[in-house]
Amino acid sequence: MSNSRLISFELAYPSLSTFDCIIDVRSPDEFAEDHIPGAINCPVLNNAERIKVGTTYKQVSPFEAKKIGAALVAKNIGQHVEQLFLDKPKEWKPLIYCWRGGNRSGSMTHVLAKIGWHAMQLDGGYKAYRRFVNQQLPELAAQANWIVLCGETGTGKSRLLQQLRIQGAQVIDLEQLAQHRGSVLGKLPDNQQPSQKYFETAIWQQLQQFDFSKPIYVEAESKKVGDLRVPDAMMENMRQSACIQLQLSLENRIALLSEDYRHFIEDNQLLSEQLACLTNLHGKEQIHLWSELAKQKQTEELIAQLLLKHYDPAYQKAIARNFALIQQAKIYQVSDNSDSAYQQLAQQILAEDDRR
Repeated sequence: MSNSRLISFELAYPSLSTFDCIIDVRSPDEFAEDHIPGAINCPVLNNAERIKVGTTYKQVSPFEAKKIGAALVAKNIGQHVEQLFLDKPKEWKPLIYCWRGGNRSGSMTHVLAKIGWHAMQLDGGYKAYRRFVNQQLPELAAQANWIVLCGETGTGKSRLLQQLRIQGAQVIDLEQLAQHRGSVLGKLPDNQQPSQKYFETAIWQQLQQFDFSKPIYVEAESKKVGDLRVPDAMMENMRQSACIQLQLSLENRIALLSEDYRHFIEDNQLLSEQLACLTNLHGKEQIHLWSELAKQKQTEELIAQLLLKHYDPAYQKAIARNFALIQQAKIYQVSDNSDSAYQQLAQQILAEDDRR
C-alpha cells in the first residue's frame, strides 16, 4: 500500500469531521475498552479469531498464523463491504485504524482503496491516538477555568450540574462519565463502569470542545470515582481552583438521598453488602445497627446516621485538606431539593458569573 494513504493522528485530528466514517477494525473486546469517539467497530478478526491467530503464531509458527489470519481477514472484510458499505458513493472517505496501524487496518484500507474509495489508514493506530490523549489531557486541564462545586453529601451537586448544563454552561460531570456516584454506596444498579481509558477519552472529548475563556463547572471529587481514577493533572488543577459551596437542610438532604438511592432502600441485601465496606471505619456493632435499620425500613433514620456519623465528618476533613480555596468559597443556600430550586440556583450562579 502506498504511504500516501497513511495519516498521523496529529494531522487527522483537526479534520476528523471531514471523514465520512471512522472505522475501528480491532476486535470487539478492544473496541469496548476504548476507541476514538464516533468510530464504528468493523473487526477484521473477532475476539475468538484474534486469540486463535495469536496462539498459532506463538505455538506453531508465524507463517501458519498468517495463513489462517489472511483467510479470516479476507472473509470478514468481504462481509463488512457487503453488509455496510455497498451503498457508499465513490467520494466516500473513511479513516481506518487498528492497534498499531499495521496489518489489520492496512488490509481493510487496501481493499477499500482498490474499490475506489478515498480510504486513509491511521499511522500508529489506536496507540498513536492514545498517546495524543495522554499528552493533551494535562494541557487541557491546566488551561481550564475550573469552578468546583462543593457541599456535603446530599446537597444536590449533581442536580446543580445538570441544571447548569441545561442552561448552557460548560460542565464535566465526572460521576456521570464514570457511571458511579462516587461514594461507598455510589454503585449504580445494572451499570458497569467503563474502562479507565474510556473514562479518560470521555473527559478529553468534552474538554477539547470547551472555550477556556469561560468557566467549566465540575463537582469536587476524591481521586477515584468508584474504580476509576480522575486524571492526576485534572485533579491537581481542580484542587487549586475557585470553589462554590452548597448548603441544604438535613431534612431536605435526607429526602434527596432517599430519591437518588431508592435502589438500595428497596434491596436490603445489596445495602447490607455495601454497608459492610464501612466495617473497618465504624466497627461491626455499628454496621449491624445500620443493617437493622435498613431491614426495618427506617430509611430516614439510617440516612441521617450515615450522614452525621460517616459522610459529613469525612467530607469536612477531605475538603479542608484537598481544596486550597475552600475558605474563600461563596456559600449558596439551596431552598429545597426540588428541580425548580436547582434551576433557580443555576440561573443565579450564571448571572453572577456574567457580571464578573
